[in-house]
Formats: sequence, structure tokens, C-alpha cells
Amino acid sequence: MSGKRNVLVILIDQLRADCVEGALAAHVDLPNISAFRGDAVTFTRHFSVTNPCGPSRASILTGMYAMNHRSVRNGAPLADHVPNIAREMRKSGYDPLLFGYTDTSLDPRRYHPEDPKLSTYEEVLPGFREITEMRQEESFPWRASLKAKGYELPDYADFFHPVASDPDRPAQPDDPAFYHARDSDTAFLTDEFLSHMSVRQHQDWFALLTYFRPHPPLVAPAPYNRMYAGRDLPLPARLSSPEQEAEVHPFLKGAVQKPRMESFVSGCDGQIDSRNDADVQMLRAIYLGLATEVDAHIGRILTFLKDSGQYDDTLIILSADHGEMLGDHHMWGKQTIYDAAYRIPLIIRDPQNPAQHGTTVAAFTESVDLTPTVLDLSGRTAPAGMDGCSLRPFLEGRAPQDWRDCVHLELDFGEPDKRSVCQEATGAALREANLAILREDRFKLVHFNGGLPPLLFDLGADPEEMHDLADDPAHATTLLRLTRKLLSHRMRHADRTLADMKITAQGVVNYDAGS
Repeated sequence: MSGKRNVLVILIDQLRADCVEGALAAHVDLPNISAFRGDAVTFTRHFSVTNPCGPSRASILTGMYAMNHRSVRNGAPLADHVPNIAREMRKSGYDPLLFGYTDTSLDPRRYHPEDPKLSTYEEVLPGFREITEMRQEESFPWRASLKAKGYELPDYADFFHPVASDPDRPAQPDDPAFYHARDSDTAFLTDEFLSHMSVRQHQDWFALLTYFRPHPPLVAPAPYNRMYAGRDLPLPARLSSPEQEAEVHPFLKGAVQKPRMESFVSGCDGQIDSRNDADVQMLRAIYLGLATEVDAHIGRILTFLKDSGQYDDTLIILSADHGEMLGDHHMWGKQTIYDAAYRIPLIIRDPQNPAQHGTTVAAFTESVDLTPTVLDLSGRTAPAGMDGCSLRPFLEGRAPQDWRDCVHLELDFGEPDKRSVCQEATGAALREANLAILREDRFKLVHFNGGLPPLLFDLGADPEEMHDLADDPAHATTLLRLTRKLLSHRMRHADRTLADMKITAQGVVNYDAGS
């Protein structure tokens, strides 16, 4: 981009890539995202490098692998010295605006032990100016808005309970939320964005807009709660039973236990059963309804930019923080090893390269590429230590030389205050409770710490990752090759913030004091 322009980054929480392109896309209506794809570049093999929410956003907003930023779980602090997109954009004169949340756990060394900022993992990434707070555990502005509109508010712990239309029966998961669609959390956040940005039309701005949905609890306002029928959806990709999935690997024995499908719905204890396919499909349908609700409000954002004359002066990036299993492999959530938990949509509209609009890119891209891309298109160089690469060449229709032929993914599954279910299943100590994934076009290696056996999948023959080949002698050479390649990748991406510099009599080599 030449000169300063507007930059809008939209992150959707827990949206699977195949809702946009893939198995579920034919069963969910996302008209605004679909139309936007025709006016932008879609990256069809894009992966979040880690999860859950806090770590995934830390990687997106710092451009660093979890192995380097080390905010590896919700609640794990992000070191204050780590460069991030907000602080870097400030160096270009932007005032980074946050609508929603970053799920950043702050560096406790910077605060007094009694500071309330250290009592929540949902704090704000340093460098952003929080315009509208919208956090799962708080959301005070939204609650105040509902109260001002005359709603009788339940306790916040009960906010996401569905409400039965018939008081003589218990609530079912596909009953609506107590609030109308026009007053939902998604609608409120969009209203706040549009209201605030309506008076910023004559200045350059950078904004991060983060939607909570379709993240659970899975409750939707009418009509989204019953927009789709479970019977019309394909069943999850899975083995015949959770027990069979658990036999694949000790880690998976824990992963099928938690989170339980039943925990994705609040206030319906005893009403659903994960072994009942009708219930499974009902929850999948609600998830898709919430995705359609988000799409409707993204449409409002795009319409605002067009009507205000800013659309062709705004770099727009639409993505997600991580995926969602949604019943695949009898699992829910994202803290597992399968593609559904990591593969996410990425759509970028650079108005300065209209010739590429409507095209797709099949090259492997990672969530750590987002920050270097924004910085590059804003005239800045990514700081030393960032692992991602700018996607600018793809946006300009150029194929970069020596582009990656795989993606590198990670997961820490231990907890410092209590042993997680996956720790119990594997016997892993805290510092051993982690795994790394190297995924190529055909083969995928999952390497576990702590002496646990690896997993190997042939995605060409087995795209749904049903058959582990790690013990197959016929694939021993492939297993060794991928293990060596993973090790080399991690060695190559060890933190290089200062390692590539050298102090000499003539000064510091490879140091930019103005960065």
C-alpha cells in the first residue's frame, strides 16, 4: 500500500474453514462472506498455528509461533517485550482500535500482585485502545445495553441458557436465547463498531473487530436457533465410537473426554446425549446458525464501508482464531490434533490489487503470516523474531520463491494448577504435555513430547485422518523424514530476535534502531 490507508482485521471465533469452502459450505448460508470472496483473495489452505483462544490470538497478533511467544494456554502470560501488531502500527502513526477482545494474559512482572488485570486471562494486548469491551466472562457494555432496553437480565452465569417457549417443558438446546437477534452480542458489537467508525471517515484508522460467535455456549436468538435442521447435515467424520477413537493414542483417550459435547450447551442438563446422533446434529445446526448470524453483521460492516466511500481505501482481512471439531472423531472444541481444529478461513481484500480479486491461493499459509502482511502493506518491516511471512506477493499475483511446503502447528495440553484430562491420560508432566505437528500436502506427523508415540497420517489416501500409520514398516522412511524435517523447522525458527545481530567495533550489525 502506498501511504497510510485504513486497515480492518475481522476475527471470527472458532469458525471452521469448511464452512466457507468444504464439506459444510453447501449446508450453511454465508452470503456476505461468499460475496466478499468474489472481491478478494481467498487462501484455501490456511491454518491456525496453535489453540485455544489466548495462544492462537497471541500467535496471530505477534506473528510468532507458540514455541517462541510462550503464551501457550489461556492464562499463560505473554511477555511484555514481545513485539505485536498494535505496537508496530503505532510506529506508523495509527491508533489501534479494539472492538471485542484479544484474550491476552498480561506479564505479571509489570503489575502489582493485587492489580485486577492479573485476575483474568481476557485482558487487552498492549498497544490497543479498547473501544468496546466484549469478553466471554464480562461483556459489561452489552449487558448494560440490554438493561437499558428493558430486558430483565438473568444472572450472567445464566445468560446463555436457551429459553423454552412453553413453560411446561424444559428448555431444549435449539430454543432461542432470551434476547432478540437485533440485541444479540454479535449485533451489539457491530452496532458499536458502526457507531464509533461513523465519525472516523476522514482519517486513517486501524481496527481489530473480534466476534465471539460461533464459539459456545451454543445458543442463538431466533431465527438463527432453528435456521438449519440437523437431519439435513452430514454426520461428523469419525470412527464408530468414542472408545475406538481413544484406542488410537493415549492423548486421544483424554481428548475424547473433554470438553464433552454436553458442555457446549448451558442450562440443558440431562436434555442431550453425545451418543444420540439427533442431538449431535442439533448442536451442529445451531453452530451453523450462529455462523450465519455473524455473516449477516459482516454484511453490515461491508455495506458501511461501501456507503461511506471507504471500501476501496481499506485493507480488509477476514479470518478466525482457530477451528472447531464439531463432533469429528467424537470430539468437540479445538485442543486436539486434527485438521478441523486448525484449518481456518483467510480472505484478504487489498484494494490496490484488484486484478487478483476473486482468485484463490492454494499455497500453505499460517496464522503467523497475518501480522507481517499487515505491516508490509502498511509500509513497515516485520520485527526480528516474527516467524510469519508477508502474503503480499500472493495479493499482487506473484508466486514467492522458496515458499513453505508445510505448516507447523503446536498444542500445549498441560495445566500448572491442576493436571488436565490429557495429562492424566498420557502421564505427561507439565513441561512434557505438548505436541508439534508438521503437515505437508500428503503426510501429517504428530510428534509428542514425553516419550509418547507419534502419529502419522496419509492425507492423500485418508483425508479424514482415520488411520495411524506410524507403526507401519512401509512408512518408516516417511516417519523418519518428517521427524527430521520437524526438528529442522523448529531449529530454524528458534527465537532470532537478537541472534542475527553482532556487536562490532563499527557498531551493531543487523540492528535497526528506528524500528
